[in-house]
Amino acid sequence: MPVASRQGSNARKLPKAAGSGPGGGPRRPDAYLSLLALRITITENALPDGFWPARKQSIARLTGRQREEADMAEATPASQPSQEFEKVLVNSATSVASFDSDRKTPLQRAQHFLHGNPAAIPLIVLILSLLIFGIVLGSKFFSAFTMTLILQQVAIVGIVGAAQTLVIITAGIDLSVGAIMVLSSVAMGQFTFRYGLPPSLAIVCGFAVGAACGWLNGVLVAYWRLPPFIVTLGTWQIILATNFLYSANETIRSQDIEAQAPILQFFGNSFKLGNAVFTFGVVVMVLIVLLLWYILNHTAYGRHLYAIGDDPEAAELSGVRVKPMLVSVYVISGLICALAGWALIGRLGSVSPTAGQFANIESITAVVIGGISLFGGRGSILGKLFGALIVGVFSLGLRLWGTDPQWTYLLIGVLIIAAVAIDQWIRKVAG
Repeated sequence: MPVASRQGSNARKLPKAAGSGPGGGPRRPDAYLSLLALRITITENALPDGFWPARKQSIARLTGRQREEADMAEATPASQPSQEFEKVLVNSATSVASFDSDRKTPLQRAQHFLHGNPAAIPLIVLILSLLIFGIVLGSKFFSAFTMTLILQQVAIVGIVGAAQTLVIITAGIDLSVGAIMVLSSVAMGQFTFRYGLPPSLAIVCGFAVGAACGWLNGVLVAYWRLPPFIVTLGTWQIILATNFLYSANETIRSQDIEAQAPILQFFGNSFKLGNAVFTFGVVVMVLIVLLLWYILNHTAYGRHLYAIGDDPEAAELSGVRVKPMLVSVYVISGLICALAGWALIGRLGSVSPTAGQFANIESITAVVIGGISLFGGRGSILGKLFGALIVGVFSLGLRLWGTDPQWTYLLIGVLIIAAVAIDQWIRKVAG
């Protein structure tokens, strides 16, 4: 009985369904037949007398089907699908994947170059404008004094434009920069002459006023999710009205400042290098531009600003703290505007609540002509400096030429439209 039981258990280990291997997978026909023959040899003597003839016939039919399937598989062309899901690929393309050629037209190469070097166009326009006015006006325009005079005229716009650049890179805009600048300068004067604070401490209070105004803009934009244009349009009016109410529309005279607080006029002091005359306001403008250029191009903070301007959602998913970053940008913008307010006192010699009210428009003009995209995420602060210099060259050049001042506004308007159109064309590379 133990032998019969063992034999019976062996007899029950019959082959699986045709075409299936271990685990139910497909088996090669020749290997299957070899295994089947081995099992027949082992179980032949253990089977009952009436079992083997019927089983032998079924096995013969089974092996016949296996041979037919093997013959069909060998006869099937390679181009025909062997599986049901492969039938959709019968008429598909069989060519090898290829990539676009690196060959580009000169126009496409220029487009890619300008996309990677956004300050190139304003630099070219600046050089051409200098050459044109130099040829037309001669030595009257091409002189050290005239060149440095242009720098002095654009110093305030250049500093405020630096603040505007940071905001626009984050895809925002700040219409209140001019008002913050004026309010900060008024605070410096009023804290000195009305409250009797030391001039140095009054300057610190002016910077605090600028930072507070920037913080207000940043919180409304970042945490309240209000559009930057609407927010700064409103704060522009609020800050401007506060300026007039607080100062009572009174001007602090330059004689009083010179006698009691000469440090307020520091940025108006000048020094000579040959025939060139530079003011400390020009120096601080250049230093601010160089410092921000380094921050934007060589620090994580600068890369985060560009990332926020390009796609704030993607930047946040990448680990950038978008909201605190936006607030910090507006606070830094307010501090730079306060610095511009200090430089404004040096430029005018007095504290006037009506000065620099259009610095917001002038700063946006310099930024746009400088090739910084209003859509955010692209641009160079060096381009902003070139844009401010272009406006200064056109203003002084046309004045020396004796033309109507309205031609200056006309040409600047054309430059603004052309700059935006070129920016749209360049952005197609990224798209």
